[in-house]
Amino acid sequence: MFPLRDENPTELTPIFTVGLIALNLIVWVYIQGAGMNDGLLFSSICRYGMIPAELTGRTGGYHGVQLAPGVPCAFGGLTWSTLLTSMFLHGSWLHLIGNMWFMWVFGNNIEDSMGHIRFLVFYLVSGVAAAGAHLWSTPASPIPTIGASGAVSGIMGAYLVLYPRVRVQTLFVFLIFIRIIDLPAWVVLGQWFLLQFLYGATLPAAGGGVAFWAHVGGFVAGVALIKLFEDPTLVQAKKQHVKLSPREIERHGWW
Repeated sequence: MFPLRDENPTELTPIFTVGLIALNLIVWVYIQGAGMNDGLLFSSICRYGMIPAELTGRTGGYHGVQLAPGVPCAFGGLTWSTLLTSMFLHGSWLHLIGNMWFMWVFGNNIEDSMGHIRFLVFYLVSGVAAAGAHLWSTPASPIPTIGASGAVSGIMGAYLVLYPRVRVQTLFVFLIFIRIIDLPAWVVLGQWFLLQFLYGATLPAAGGGVAFWAHVGGFVAGVALIKLFEDPTLVQAKKQHVKLSPREIERHGWW
């Protein structure tokens, strides 16, 4: 199931949702060469990606790892700061577009429910929590971890708590059966989380190049933190479909 759009109108202009999407795109194009220059792509992953073995000191005496045949990745780059920098890197156009699409579908409503600054802090905290979950799941891994999916998972967890019954227009594909159907958010997000948990529990860490426990950690962080970050006035207005006045929007919109 792939979410296309939700039936959840917003009051605030999603400044940081759009801004974070733009920042991820800028990093992908100008720092990672849009995936067209292997040298830029791999060097950015090695320098700014989170390498669990470096953070835990469990490198086994090795000085680096081979990301691909003939592509060495030496240890000794950034360390704890990569908990943040790694969430703005991606490995391909598909990786980037998938993360940013989920960010757009669900992020604007979470920003609308918090105010702009709280949303930015919430996004970064969720991303760090996701990185921590991956670090816990594979502390000796020498493979760099990158992607916004952990932070976006936090947004999805928050959405599940706040708007479980909102209808989400979803692309459903099963073999040759393809339909667009409306489903409640709890079904769309619940099945996604269940899949991440099952994959994380049954596949090797970062199986197939996907950090499933980072998804689980980010999602759980979103569920756990949303009540701390939400603005009750904004949430209540959305749930009751009450149009806020410009003065109320200005008062609650930023913090």
